[in-house]
Amino acid sequence: QVQLVESGGGLVQAGGSLRLSCAASGRTFSSYAMGWFRQAPGKEREFVAAITWNVYTLYADSVKGRFTISRDNAKNTVYLQLNSLKPEDTAVYYCAAGRLGPRVGDYDYWGQGTQVTVSS
Repeated sequence: QVQLVESGGGLVQAGGSLRLSCAASGRTFSSYAMGWFRQAPGKEREFVAAITWNVYTLYADSVKGRFTISRDNAKNTVYLQLNSLKPEDTAVYYCAAGRLGPRVGDYDYWGQGTQVTVSS
């Protein structure tokens, strides 16, 4: 089992930045690819970014150049730096552990989510 706890969400103005963190505990963190997804009210959960143990990264087109995913295997933590935020980035952001991919089904473990709200 892997337990994931997100933090760092909040309210920010458009153009601002936030840094999300996801702390993992349980089975070997470094063996998993880690992903970030988001879900806005009334919408499907969508892929944001993912990173393998050896820091190969994958991004959704909508966040390329604005968001950066990284991980610190020594701290069992994955990060998502959100820059140039837009109101349409407003969502609950979820951390997930599994195999690299853009689909919800690629991931076996999920955190409880952290709210990001971007005001215009």
